[in-house]
Amino acid sequence: MLVTTTEITVGAAPLTIADVVAVARDGAPVRLDAEALDAVDASRAIVEALADDVEPHYGISTGFGALATTFIPAERRAQLQASLVRSHAAGSGPEVEREVVRALMLLRLATLMTGRTGAQRKTVETYAALLNAGITPIVREYGSLGCSGDLAPLAHCALAAMGEGQVRVDGELREAADALADAGIEPVVLAEKEGLALINGTDGMLGMLSLALHDLATLLTTADIAAAMSVEALLGTDAVFADDLQRLRPQAGQAVSAGNLRSLLAGSPLVASHKGPECTRVQDAYSLRCAPQVHGGARDTVAHATLVAERELASAVDNPVLTLDGRVESNGNFHGAPVAYVLDFLAIVVADVASMSERRTDRFLDPARNQGLPPFLAHEVGVDSGLMIAQYTAAGIVSELKRLAAPASVDSIPSSAMQEDHVSMGWAAARKLRRAIDGLGRVLAIELMTASRGAELRAPLQQGPATAAVTATLRTTVPGPGPDRHLSPEIEAAVALVASGAVRAAAEQATGPLA
Repeated sequence: MLVTTTEITVGAAPLTIADVVAVARDGAPVRLDAEALDAVDASRAIVEALADDVEPHYGISTGFGALATTFIPAERRAQLQASLVRSHAAGSGPEVEREVVRALMLLRLATLMTGRTGAQRKTVETYAALLNAGITPIVREYGSLGCSGDLAPLAHCALAAMGEGQVRVDGELREAADALADAGIEPVVLAEKEGLALINGTDGMLGMLSLALHDLATLLTTADIAAAMSVEALLGTDAVFADDLQRLRPQAGQAVSAGNLRSLLAGSPLVASHKGPECTRVQDAYSLRCAPQVHGGARDTVAHATLVAERELASAVDNPVLTLDGRVESNGNFHGAPVAYVLDFLAIVVADVASMSERRTDRFLDPARNQGLPPFLAHEVGVDSGLMIAQYTAAGIVSELKRLAAPASVDSIPSSAMQEDHVSMGWAAARKLRRAIDGLGRVLAIELMTASRGAELRAPLQQGPATAAVTATLRTTVPGPGPDRHLSPEIEAAVALVASGAVRAAAEQATGPLA
């Protein structure tokens, strides 16, 4: 993990998606805003006053969920909070990625810093210390139903703050108590209300949504780059991307993608080579001609998902919550439905963008459709298989992406003795979206490999400045046309160039910033 010295302040204002990525993925340290810490102290004072009240208050002097009417005497409440965390840390399966765990810890910290949860200052400072020390609790794949928030994943993080369970430090699996001691962090002893404050939130699904939106910003531009390279090398036309044609359908994302395609294809000798009356083809296939419509629809979906994410980043999600006038009120803001819906929506558009990309790849390999290129772009037809099986790989991924596009948020399995009788499954939606985004990057990488080889086989005709720059970048790790060789390492190298943003950066050397 890259470690950056850029400090992210928590509490002064809502976090941004970029803030989440900086802390979760790049290891940026966090700083707690002083005024927000004063609000934390003020809300804690309210909870402590209610804890002394003879009247029961949910989560402060009562049990939880279906046990909300059970009064807990003062001397048992610390045990109650610890028991809540221990029992809810019930995840199972593989470990969740480090960046996801750091994201959900950061987002829970952000909610604690709103002063609406009643957490102790010590607890808040401990979460910040864990992040800054690079101590990552072990969180398991399964356990969250997305309501009341991501209970089990957040409980695993709270357990580590208590000095219990296991964590990773620099990749090494360690007991939390030992890791905290080595970092000079004193484990927290949870007081009234804090167990709920640490586990009631949509932080896991929101963290994964934030990371996904960051990645899609690069991938959708890369999809435009791949489409441009395919249009060029398949001797397609750029005329359909004209601004006046696009304005006839004023969809915002479509206009952006079409603008990218025009920039990417500008000055291409390959595109110019077949313009004029001698070209008898009437229209290109949809996978070429309609790229702005599909990629643009995906962009519009990302814009909507970004709006939902930004609203959630500005939220204080807990139950019960302390209101601005000092009341402690139960609510349903922990329900993950708003986030779950857009996670599912993104999985749908990821599958469709990848599906169109695979269709462009396939056209290159078929001599009936590739405008004079050798079958499978093979070096010696009949001896070599060329990129035949690379297309199989893309097709297999796209098939899985279609399965991953089935929404998780339409499912609900009641829990907690029917108290929690409708849940969001937002965590599951986020988990499958992460896999889908990985698949999209791989499918685009295979299209880029295929289109660059196809363009080189058109020699002496040349690519345009932007597409040639992308091909040159690919050639730093992915060889061009030639006899058959071990393809898997080349595919992985292309995937790395896509994921790192190197493909986009190469194109932008010629075009300037792409949207």
